[in-house]
Amino acid sequence: MGIFIVVVVARLLIPLLIPRFALPAILAALVIDAADQTIFQQFTDLDLENYQGYDKALDVYYLAIAYLATIRNWRDPFAYKVAAFLWYYRLVGVVLFELTDVRALLLIFPNTFEYFFIAYEAVRTRWNPLRLSRKTVLGMAAFIWIFIKLPQEWWIHIAQLDFTDFMKEDVLGVTVDTSWGDAFSQNLWFVVLMIVLIAALTVGIRAVLRRAPTPDWSFTFDVDRHLPAPSSEGGVGHIPVLSWYTAEKVALMALLWIIFAQVLPGTDAEPWQIIVSVAVIVAANAGLSQWLTSRWQLDWTSLGRHAVATVVMNLVIVVGYLTLLRSNDNETNDAATLFFVLLLSLVVTLFDRFHLVRQARTQTESANGSAAGLSPAE
Repeated sequence: MGIFIVVVVARLLIPLLIPRFALPAILAALVIDAADQTIFQQFTDLDLENYQGYDKALDVYYLAIAYLATIRNWRDPFAYKVAAFLWYYRLVGVVLFELTDVRALLLIFPNTFEYFFIAYEAVRTRWNPLRLSRKTVLGMAAFIWIFIKLPQEWWIHIAQLDFTDFMKEDVLGVTVDTSWGDAFSQNLWFVVLMIVLIAALTVGIRAVLRRAPTPDWSFTFDVDRHLPAPSSEGGVGHIPVLSWYTAEKVALMALLWIIFAQVLPGTDAEPWQIIVSVAVIVAANAGLSQWLTSRWQLDWTSLGRHAVATVVMNLVIVVGYLTLLRSNDNETNDAATLFFVLLLSLVVTLFDRFHLVRQARTQTESANGSAAGLSPAE
């Protein structure tokens, strides 16, 4: 049980580092997502049947935070719009898949956003991403979509092939239950091939870096190192309730809510219930957000307090609903409900705060006469 708790806590907390340390945090989230069930199978004897829904929800959760990080950190409007399109395009596809169970939809709506985010943040480690032209940004997204994600989505969701089984049976020619050590010892040619490929990849990366433009700054994972500090002296102005900002928040929350309701065990909310619930949650959180940001600055400490306040308020709303409106014969998965409220509260808090940070950074850049808002090359 201890290993299970450690992995789940890591899957909840590591994504919260994405807004500040984007590249290592999202890579860590991706690796844990890929390895968690293998870890559980090898080191625990837990029944993982109900974990499948939570696993899907946690996938969407860390990608949602990655998208919210683009709101906070990406100063190029064009790159930000491309990321937003890729994110919502995939999100709509996931909703359609969960409602229809047509696996081909996941091929039509590939998760290009995740690798696009990784590629953009990899550039930021040494270069000002504002140097990327629109053609380069679109080319990056198109390359990832066509040559990386489409084959991967076909492999996983259409062919439904298991990488471990494929490698052992079709490549190494051993049975599935053969250990990796024995499989490699019986296929030394494969080990040699991997060494050659790694060496070739290393040489290729070095060649590309030699031809790359002069770095704008020393290597760093800290996104804030080259972003203008948002000024919140005297508080930050609010964003109008009747705006595209609110429309996007409602759409985001509704899409996430539908996905969570479909994948979490013991949840069977109807679409109309989801719409009403989203309206209540968004309205309540908007009021709380405006009240809190008028009193707190836009720093990490106040963000933590904002998140706690949001979670508490949303728990009160949900518990009140369950207590007053639920019929006596209608059972609810309390663990799934708590998990549901926690994830959505974190997402809506970051959405509100990061839009305000973006607004404040824009004001700082305007005051400083800098459109880029990033430090000059070092």
